[in-house]
Amino acid sequence: MSEVLKLTDLRRAYSQGGQTIHVLRGVNLSIAQGEIVALVGPSGSGKSTLLQAVGLLEGGFEGSIRIAGEEAAQLDNDGRTRVRRDSLGFVYQFHHLLPDFTAQENVVLPQIIHGATRAEADARAKTLLTTLGLSHRLDHRPSKLSGGEQQRVAVARALANRPALVLADEPTGNLDEATADIVLVEFLRLVREEGSAALIATHNERLAARMDRVVRLHDGVLG
Repeated sequence: MSEVLKLTDLRRAYSQGGQTIHVLRGVNLSIAQGEIVALVGPSGSGKSTLLQAVGLLEGGFEGSIRIAGEEAAQLDNDGRTRVRRDSLGFVYQFHHLLPDFTAQENVVLPQIIHGATRAEADARAKTLLTTLGLSHRLDHRPSKLSGGEQQRVAVARALANRPALVLADEPTGNLDEATADIVLVEFLRLVREEGSAALIATHNERLAARMDRVVRLHDGVLG
């Protein structure tokens, strides 16, 4: 299988109160096409910082970030935006859905931005949301959806443009245990069906065990 993500000697340090705080101390990681990897570690271990680096959401990192074969670490803002648009999907702990748009429209919009026609985007959104059990909720706005339903819409949105890599930061962290289990199972199933790779940060060891591989971040290094 081809390599979707390759991190080489990734480092991140902050200056605070006259001191240098090393958050990432030389992270090396490879994820293959279709592979789902759990990223675990205690609070403050750098999981979110690592996801921000891979998601090209901020600068200040040293080392190499190769996404879908392209060196992305040193791209300018336009280049980083292009890689995020073309190769990455994001699921956060909170769904961040657009409140004035329906479930279907929330999944359609990123496709339109990516260049799909409205008809193509509508068809893709309906397929994804139906697969996630939301065929009866297409026209509902987020305020009319349960927490689990909102997060399913967020999952569909993340996969709408068929990203090479999906990044998820505690994607079920705001849900009760039973709902979290259901949403995660559906999330993993859909990622596998779509053929994307995924890097999923979680504190939940039980959920992490459902994934293909678990990597542990401690003191800024993967072990």
